[in-house]
Amino acid sequence: MAESQLPGRSLEHMPIPLFATVMGTAGLALAWRAAEGAWGWSAGISVGLTVLVVALFAFLSVAYVMKFVRYRDAVKAEFHHPVKMNFFPAISISLVLVAMLLQPHVTWLAGAFWLLGAALHITFTLVVMSIWIGQRQFEIAHINPAWFIPVVGNVLMPLAGVPLGFVELSWFFFSVGVVFWLVLMTLMFYRFIFHDPLPERLLPTLAILLAPPAVGFLAWTDLNGGDINAFGRVLYYTGLFTFLLLVIRARGFGRLPFFLSWWAYSFPVAAFSIATLTMASMVPSTFLAVVGALLVLLTTALVIALVVMTLKAARAGKICVPE
Repeated sequence: MAESQLPGRSLEHMPIPLFATVMGTAGLALAWRAAEGAWGWSAGISVGLTVLVVALFAFLSVAYVMKFVRYRDAVKAEFHHPVKMNFFPAISISLVLVAMLLQPHVTWLAGAFWLLGAALHITFTLVVMSIWIGQRQFEIAHINPAWFIPVVGNVLMPLAGVPLGFVELSWFFFSVGVVFWLVLMTLMFYRFIFHDPLPERLLPTLAILLAPPAVGFLAWTDLNGGDINAFGRVLYYTGLFTFLLLVIRARGFGRLPFFLSWWAYSFPVAAFSIATLTMASMVPSTFLAVVGALLVLLTTALVIALVVMTLKAARAGKICVPE
C-alpha cells in the first residue's frame, strides 16, 4: 500500500508550524466578523471562512495524528527541537480559535472545544516552561518570538472563555499570559540588541510581537465587561507602536524567500485589525474605524498571498521535506 502523502512530500515530514495556517485563516475569519458587525453587513464572509477554518483544522489534525501513530520518533524530534517545540501550542490555540468561531452558532460545541483547547494549552505551557528552566541547555540564539506561543498564548483564552461563562478561568489564563509576556519581551529585546540577528527563516516571526498587546487588549475589554479603561489603552497603543515598528521593518521582510514562518504575519495583523475596530467603537474614532477597515483588507490580501505561496511551495515539493 502506498504511503499516505501530503502535498509536497511524505507524512513523516509534516511540520508542526503548518498549524499556523489555521491561526492565520481563523484570524481572518474573526477580523471579517468584527468588520461585518462594525459595518452592518450580513455574516456571509465570516461564516464562509469559518467553514474553511474548521475543515483545515480537521484535515491537519487528522494528518498529524496519523504522523504521531506512524512516525512517533519524528514527532518526538520536533518536540525536542529548541524552535519547533514552541509551535506545538499552535494546536491548542487553533482549538480555541475554532471555539470562538463556533460560539455564535453551536455554543455547546464551542464550549467543548474551549475546554479541550484551554486544558491542552496550559499543559503545553507547563511542559515547555519546565523544559526551559530544567536540565536542558539553551543558548541565547535559541530564543525568538515563537517562544511567545506557548506562554503568552494564554491571553487568548478569555476571548472565548468569557462569552462561554468561564470567567475566573479566563482571568487565570490572562494573568499568566500578561505577566510572562513582560518577562519574555525583556529577554527578546536583550537578544535582538546584544546578539546576532534572527536567521532568515525566523525573521517573519518578528510579527508575533504584535499579537500579545492586540489580543491582550481584546481580552482585557472582555474581562471588564466592555470597559476600555486606562490599562486597555496602554495595551492597544503598545500594539499600535509595535505595528508601526514592524511597518518600518517591512521592506526587509519582502526580500525574504518564502518559508512557512511567513504565516507568522497573518494572525497578529488580524488580531490588531480586530483590536483597532474595537477601539474605534469604544473611543469612538472615525480615523481608527478607517484604519481598522484598511487593516481588515490588508489581512485579507496577506492571507490570500500566503495561501498562494504555500500552494506553490507545496507543488514544488518544498513543504513536508526533511530539513
